[in-house]
Amino acid sequence: MSINQDELIFLPLGGCGEIGMNLNLYGYKSKSLPQQNTDEDGRVWFIADIGVTFGSAATPGVDIIMPDTSFIEERKHALLGIVLTHAHEDHMGALARLWSRLQCPVYATPFTMYLVKGRLQDAGLQDKVKTHEVALGGKISLGPFEIELLSFTHSIPEPNALIIRTPKGVVLHTGDFKIDPSPQIGEAINDTALNALGDAGVLAMVCDSTNVLQTGHSGSEGMVRKNITALIGSHKQGALVVGCFASNVARMESIMLAAHTHGRQVCLLGRSMLRMYEAARATGVLEDMNILSEEQAMQKSRENVLYLCTGSQGEPRAALTRIARGTHKCVKLHEGDTVLFSSKVIPGNDKQISDLQNKLSAQGVDIITEHD
Repeated sequence: MSINQDELIFLPLGGCGEIGMNLNLYGYKSKSLPQQNTDEDGRVWFIADIGVTFGSAATPGVDIIMPDTSFIEERKHALLGIVLTHAHEDHMGALARLWSRLQCPVYATPFTMYLVKGRLQDAGLQDKVKTHEVALGGKISLGPFEIELLSFTHSIPEPNALIIRTPKGVVLHTGDFKIDPSPQIGEAINDTALNALGDAGVLAMVCDSTNVLQTGHSGSEGMVRKNITALIGSHKQGALVVGCFASNVARMESIMLAAHTHGRQVCLLGRSMLRMYEAARATGVLEDMNILSEEQAMQKSRENVLYLCTGSQGEPRAALTRIARGTHKCVKLHEGDTVLFSSKVIPGNDKQISDLQNKLSAQGVDIITEHD
């Protein structure tokens, strides 16, 4: 390649071929770029996502693992921005922790940006970071990169693919996605736009999907809503606890609507569950569901409350784990109570989920999982 020839580079610093810790660099080199804004090789860069992964039994004493950003730190004067595809921890959880090393603008859609600003405030960075809220389907211009957001479907509101247009061609960076014809929150994937993009020509599709190598089809959230309403209605007696991912706001809404249909009021347990509910309400994703506080729930009869909580993956400090250990300050389970696991097992979490379910079973609690 000639030293003066334009080039487009994809460089993943985390998340490629593994679950979690996503950080993807896109670089562009051209003799037409203002040299004072480029790195020593004549390139400018932007980051797509900046996430974490979580410690496991293989990393004792380690809670959070982040990408090694030393490469782009050395070139941060040529870093044009960070663009977030969605608000899952493995795609945005390292932002507040690593931003001071990178010091560039941040771009995200409203739901994701609401959560970003909360993290930045917690880190004392709210007045230092230049944030840009981008409308769904909006466009971002970063030097030679013209980026268009394409709404996808996933287990969190406002997941986006990035259509990255450059003088060398177009790259489709999917972020996480699930092709759901009935997502309940947000619109279904725009097949017409995808087909048109393919017809026009794409250099590469940088694809991210946890279960991409599994055969078959993922169930629609619309079908889940129907089935979970019937399932919750079949449990009339005793306390009912449902564990799910806090970020799955569509599932949260499905469970809340099912509870109300069958005469139970909902109490949210866990900081992340409350934070996601607040973000969804503030950005118009969810309507007010008239939830109970923990204190209010304690005054209700057990068969009139549904506890919706974090911890379906056996996370050590999550609400469901504390309930299983008997250390939760408000919720104590007894024989005849029911715990519903409304999420799939993330690969690698099998043992801690099994340990959690064993603790619940030892209390005489009925357990319902995806296999029941």
